[in-house]
Amino acid sequence: MVGASECTINAFTYGYMHLWVREWGESAPLSIGKFTSIADHVTIFLGGNHNVDWITTYPFGHIYTEYLGGEDIVGHPATKGAVTIGNDVWIASHVAIMSGVTIGDGAVVAAYSVVVKDVQPYEIVGGNPAKHIRYRFDEKTRQALLKLRWWDLETEQIKELAQDLCASPDLEKLNFWIQKYRGESYES
Repeated sequence: MVGASECTINAFTYGYMHLWVREWGESAPLSIGKFTSIADHVTIFLGGNHNVDWITTYPFGHIYTEYLGGEDIVGHPATKGAVTIGNDVWIASHVAIMSGVTIGDGAVVAAYSVVVKDVQPYEIVGGNPAKHIRYRFDEKTRQALLKLRWWDLETEQIKELAQDLCASPDLEKLNFWIQKYRGESYES
């Protein structure tokens, strides 16, 4: 838990020891998938958005209420919703992730990026605000990887695949693994 926000970090994810999760005002859940790599100085904002549609952006009703009143003011500071980070994601150093964002499986967020909108599976984004740079793989390969969901296999099965997972993807191999581990076929 961070404040009133529920936080879930799944198996084999690392780097969260240096992760800053900030929550002010309204709460929102945070979920981080399996096998996600988080570099130093990553900050996730679950709340704290100032309302730019009001006359003031100052958080009346949230601080200094003993002097300024406003205990009944709601919606400031606000959240835009849950933050969901998928499996096998790499978040590089000094990244800020704003509330209401989903980062898809296999995505990469470049260093010093500010993520303000969703990132698609296997997409590489970077900048402030983070923008599409490219996809890691072609569409067929991305779909095959999402069908395989290697991160959901049993640990012993992942151990068997570890060497092959550290190589460029091959659709024939991916199709074989989907058949073997998922009992389905993927037409490439």
